[in-house]
Amino acid sequence: MKNLYLIGGSMGVGKTTVCQIMKKQMERCVFLDGDWCWDMHPFTVTQETKAMVMENICFLLNQFIHCSVCETILFCWVMHEQSIVDGIVSRLDTRACRIHKISLICRPEELKRRLQKDVDAGVRKKDVIARSLDRSKAYKGLDTDKMDVSDLTAEQAAEQIIARYAGQKDNGGEIGGGLQN
Repeated sequence: MKNLYLIGGSMGVGKTTVCQIMKKQMERCVFLDGDWCWDMHPFTVTQETKAMVMENICFLLNQFIHCSVCETILFCWVMHEQSIVDGIVSRLDTRACRIHKISLICRPEELKRRLQKDVDAGVRKKDVIARSLDRSKAYKGLDTDKMDVSDLTAEQAAEQIIARYAGQKDNGGEIGGGLQN
């Protein structure tokens, strides 16, 4: 049985970093960041590009699911609406997969601190802070396990996710004080 991790969270919460760490700690693991599926300049959000990115994501995830070399598939993207999560899952061949839906969340002041660090380094534009803070409110209502990473390093978050899910069947509840339904 393969493990497919869908890791969502607002911009700057640490999704990509956590997944990169997990990828290196897990055998036969592949990682896809949804942003890679429409990395364009200028970045253009239209109905056409939204449909295209969903098609790209689902195609690649299905390719990984069907590849005998891949046992663990990590996918991260903002996924701030239940319809996005459900839309992706509905288009995947998950017969031989356990799906782990996780939302990384953190306190607003910590999210702002992390994003400001990126803005100061020239990695992000200043407008991302308000957009990310606004979007971060949506994760509480999603049908995902929530992991508060406010006081965790990316390494700690990766370790907790691996400890909770790797090689396990569906176990609800909380782990490490950070992961909850």
